[in-house]
Amino acid sequence: MDFITLFLVVSVFFTASAQQMESNVSRGSSLTPTTNSTWSSHSGLYAFGFYKRGNGYAVGIFIAGIPEKTVVWTANRDDPPVSSNVTLRFASDGRLVLELAQEQVAVVADSSGSASASMLNSGNFVIYNSDRKIIWKSFEHPTDTILPSQRLLAGKELFSSISDTDHSTGIFRLKMQHDGNLVQYPVDTPDTAPYSYYSTVTFGSGDNVTLNMDTDGYLYLLNATNFNIRNLTNGGYPTAETIYLARLDADGIFRLYSHDLILNGKWSIVWSSSSDQCDPKGLCGLNGFCVPNDLKAECECLPGFEMVQKGNWTAGCERNFTAESCKSKNGDITYNMQEVPNTKWEDVSYSALTVPFKDSCKQACLEDCNCEAALFKDRTCRKQRLPLRYGRRQLTDSNIAFIKVSTSTPSAPTTQNGNMPKENKKKVRVYILIISASIGAFGCMMLVISGIVLYKNHFRYRKLSCNGTVELSDDFALRSFTYSELEKVTDGFREEVGRGAFGAVFKGTMLNCQKVVAVKRLQKVLAEGEREFQTEMKVIGRTHHRNLVRLLGYCHDGIHRLLVYEYMSNGSLADILFTPGKQPCWDERMGIARNVARGILYLHEECEQQIIHCDIKPQNILMDEFGCAKISDFGLAKLLKPDQTNTFTGIRGTKGYVAPEWHRKLPITVKVDVYSYGILLLEIICCRKSVDWNLPEEEAVLEEWVYHCFEVGDLTKLVGNEEADKKQVDRMVKLGLWCIQDEPSLRPSMKKVLLMLEGTVDIPIPPSPNSFLSAI
Repeated sequence: MDFITLFLVVSVFFTASAQQMESNVSRGSSLTPTTNSTWSSHSGLYAFGFYKRGNGYAVGIFIAGIPEKTVVWTANRDDPPVSSNVTLRFASDGRLVLELAQEQVAVVADSSGSASASMLNSGNFVIYNSDRKIIWKSFEHPTDTILPSQRLLAGKELFSSISDTDHSTGIFRLKMQHDGNLVQYPVDTPDTAPYSYYSTVTFGSGDNVTLNMDTDGYLYLLNATNFNIRNLTNGGYPTAETIYLARLDADGIFRLYSHDLILNGKWSIVWSSSSDQCDPKGLCGLNGFCVPNDLKAECECLPGFEMVQKGNWTAGCERNFTAESCKSKNGDITYNMQEVPNTKWEDVSYSALTVPFKDSCKQACLEDCNCEAALFKDRTCRKQRLPLRYGRRQLTDSNIAFIKVSTSTPSAPTTQNGNMPKENKKKVRVYILIISASIGAFGCMMLVISGIVLYKNHFRYRKLSCNGTVELSDDFALRSFTYSELEKVTDGFREEVGRGAFGAVFKGTMLNCQKVVAVKRLQKVLAEGEREFQTEMKVIGRTHHRNLVRLLGYCHDGIHRLLVYEYMSNGSLADILFTPGKQPCWDERMGIARNVARGILYLHEECEQQIIHCDIKPQNILMDEFGCAKISDFGLAKLLKPDQTNTFTGIRGTKGYVAPEWHRKLPITVKVDVYSYGILLLEIICCRKSVDWNLPEEEAVLEEWVYHCFEVGDLTKLVGNEEADKKQVDRMVKLGLWCIQDEPSLRPSMKKVLLMLEGTVDIPIPPSPNSFLSAI
């Protein structure tokens, strides 16, 4: 009997201890902002309840066990702060409600029928029913933060806060999309690529992909079968007395933070989604643009604009003059155009013109009363109305924005009779003298600096060409590196990321700005290699297009020949196209096809010297962090002088993508790239390689199989289970078959290819690729 009594006493003791461990909150419990303000986790690290916000209080979850209390979740975050006489009550019906003078003012958790609640040691506040099953938890209603063991489910989003102290919904969001892609966007935008500024490029990975976080700072994506499809961080960070959180910050960047509980220090950044703080679109608000300054982001207003709210750039900029009719009664133009160079903006143009010079674009907008701004790039002038948004300065971008500004200056203060006071007249004269003197001094200083820079550049280029092997013009703008500099940039050429016919490519990091780059080390430095070097240096350095990989610099140091390119973080098109689980959806594949076509069109018709690439294939199409396709490796390109239309040369390119005329010793024209693009397009449509002998013999050669499916009217085999518009599949297949015609004259130009891709030109029925029929 004594043993049974002892057993019951011990059981009661452990039951009570377990309840204490779970930090149970029963119905009828309440909190107030000033007394008994929180329900803490058993560890004391996390607390649920009231925290100070502005002149009042808010309800949320925060890390209470550190000096720097950090809010990780806020209830009703867009409601105004509550006063000190409000009560948070676990009501008799099981809901968590805020009450003022016994009147309900807000619902914190709609958990009707619940029996108890608990603040867990994980930072998750949960509510149970009478069977101790969780019916509500804060982890499933995230705000701007996720904690270890928390998941961001498919279709869910994190929204940034307005600031570190105001946890209302900000202007950026991070979405775990149903297509398996984790993407950052500005708020109130469609879930489409033009609005994204960060992406894991994991589209096509399934509709139940989740973002997960472990206690060691490991951030990763899992699909429905718990297969890891992407690591954001490597994890393995210290866990002893260290905590982690991942937060979409007010500046739009998603960051992983760590905090040492023993040292009681500040939060440290472990990882971030971007190292460029100007990446988040809309950081500077309407009519403002972001300017990178070292590792900081600074905002500026367009000419003729001022901040709407001082100290709050997200509110944007507004005109500092009154907008009037753009023409006076006698027809004179009352505005002029001010130039903002090297800036990117959202393209919402109502008209696009092809013009030869930037002055033509400026004049076209000036003479159009509907035009308030114009964007000029690559001889295209896009007229826009204000406001402009998503602006940022990017020195590698040749886009110029022209802003229409009133020619009249703001009026000076006047007296009652309309005359300017004498004191003001004197001040104006003084200001004019000061400004004039400043401008004169500044002009002289700039002349001196320009002279020094020009002299140094001239001397440097002379020095570079002293061996007689490379002749560079003085307007060459690429950065010159020494071999030892690039050894440091690549950490001794440690991480090889690719290899081609002319050498290997290594990943590197610029020492001054931590920018990641790709360094191509040319191994064939005689004959062919020398021509390769000169071609890439002289031509690609002057070739700028959003769908071409950008050359940033070079090394011409003794026998060493190296090229420095922008780094493409998502590998090649081959990596995602031919890897099950990573394949993009139909719309994204069509976007890639258009991007590649635009890049080839630029090489053929729009750049300074016409270029035939000669090796268009998925391995030479690289994907940037936003999933934008860019053409790389111009090492096999054959330049054409303006008065040339074709050239004879040895076979170049990759088997399977080489046009028939290479083998027939026919003139090589831009149509060889059209042929390669056609093969690439069929690969994009079918998500398979052009030749695959692992397939049945009748399907092994892609172009033959595609034409057979087209002949019998069964195109569903080509796209498998992919949900794609049948008419669009039919159009794309017909276009691909036209591009791979044996006879070059039958193939469309890249300009026509792009028009067909965009649906503005009809595509007739193609003949068999190896037959000679009438031209298109």
